[in-house]
Amino acid sequence: MSENKAMAPSLPPNLRAAGPDASRSTSASRLLTLVHHHRQLSRASLTRLTGLNRSTISVLISHLTAQQLVVESAAVGGSQVGRPSPQVSPHPGLVALAVNPEIDAVTIGLVGLGGRVIKKIRYSTERIPTAAEAVNIAAAVIDGMRGELEANYRVVGAGIAVPGLVTSADGTVRYAPHLGWDSEPLADMFAGLTGYPAFVANDASLAAEAEMVFGAGTGIKNLVYLNGGASGIGGGIISEGRLLAGASGYAGELGHTFVRSDGLPCHCGSRGCLETEVRQAPLVELLKLATDDPSAIGPALCASTDPAVAAEVARQIGFLAIALRNVVNIFNPGAIVLDGFLAALHAAAPDALESAVRAQSMREPASQVLISPASLGADLMMVGAAELAFAGFLADPVGYFGEQPAIS
Repeated sequence: MSENKAMAPSLPPNLRAAGPDASRSTSASRLLTLVHHHRQLSRASLTRLTGLNRSTISVLISHLTAQQLVVESAAVGGSQVGRPSPQVSPHPGLVALAVNPEIDAVTIGLVGLGGRVIKKIRYSTERIPTAAEAVNIAAAVIDGMRGELEANYRVVGAGIAVPGLVTSADGTVRYAPHLGWDSEPLADMFAGLTGYPAFVANDASLAAEAEMVFGAGTGIKNLVYLNGGASGIGGGIISEGRLLAGASGYAGELGHTFVRSDGLPCHCGSRGCLETEVRQAPLVELLKLATDDPSAIGPALCASTDPAVAAEVARQIGFLAIALRNVVNIFNPGAIVLDGFLAALHAAAPDALESAVRAQSMREPASQVLISPASLGADLMMVGAAELAFAGFLADPVGYFGEQPAIS
């Protein structure tokens, strides 16, 4: 990076942070978070959304522009009277690394502020990777990108999305049954190898946040996300715009909702969990698919005329409806977002699932909820993991990099 010491306008005293906690409520943080979530906003929109006056907004934008945190561009089109309001966007050089270890691969991504996926590399593995192997793979891929990163970007850190229980405070994976990981200090391992600060959380919880900010749940403050894949069902709960984490970050294990008293045993130690009764494998087998990619399951289910397939869809929808009934009655969400093969089940019989949920739920919360598929597709986990890395930066954007030189 080249040295760039352009002077930024001084922030007004009431907008300066007194410390890490105070910085979380500064107007600079609020403004940049809005720009990040909306990807582009006019000065006029920022004035309206923040409640700050125009001169304060002008000072803030000038300061953030000089720090190379946002860029301004001329307004295009529009029908407002008078001078068009300039557009404010995230600086394209601000990025986060995203990592998602799975049972058959480790995916590494580069995601810009505003949730745009710049690059994504999926490194397939011949067997389930250990925690050390997953970190080594990610570090090797990132080392290969090091020249590009140092020349063109400022990296706020790395977010790691793991299918398991994670202690959010220290980034330790306490239990990831499908990966076979137990008490792995993943954040420390990654930071030690790469030099980047690392943050770790449950993958489905991060996906819930990503869908709330950029996807099917945009504008909805109370949302439940459920994803179904080859390794089971995960979930995330958004309450009043914030992820419901629980005492240690373990909340949202909706795959272990009880749905059947005489059900199959689950690895959690119980029986009749949602993920033991609603499974991807029987659908793939009945459809005779060569792949278990959920994007292939949906069209195949919709096209099938096989009575055995219809019977299995009906059986699984019945148990899924029981779980969603509990979700509706307990959390009163505005939206339930389904992903993976659960979205395929919904697409195959949307009326059946929605009717069953409404018939079994309390009338008022059931009438308010929208059940829909996730919309971020293959980029979802990268965007979600990046959000985890961006969180600390957005809380104190001006002080985050300290004396680090600006982007060349």
